[in-house]
Amino acid sequence: MKKIILTIVLLVFSNSFMTLAWYGHLKFREMSWFNKLGLFTIILISWGIAFFEYCFQVPANRIGFAENGGPFNLWQLKVIQEAVTLVVFTVFALLVFRNETFRFNHFIGFAFLILAVYFLFKK
Repeated sequence: MKKIILTIVLLVFSNSFMTLAWYGHLKFREMSWFNKLGLFTIILISWGIAFFEYCFQVPANRIGFAENGGPFNLWQLKVIQEAVTLVVFTVFALLVFRNETFRFNHFIGFAFLILAVYFLFKK
């Protein structure tokens, strides 16, 4: 049980950094100093943020992977990661990008992805 929780917590932290790296710069442009930066500089900043994503993602996969003594097979790890990504992204989008609306069709799409998690864990 400890490895399950640790894997998921590490994935949440990992995805938080990756979401910030991928989408944060879209909001940072509201800061005047950020608008002066070129695309290459923004890419480097995003890579710098993504480094921390890897600092959590790699241990999560190593701890969670069944062949390393963890509870999940490779398929399960990937689908858990995708489900965590959706949750983290949704929270990020609703808190940071308040002009974005979470619609019913988004909910349905996410529900199908959650069903994918269910079916991958079904024996």
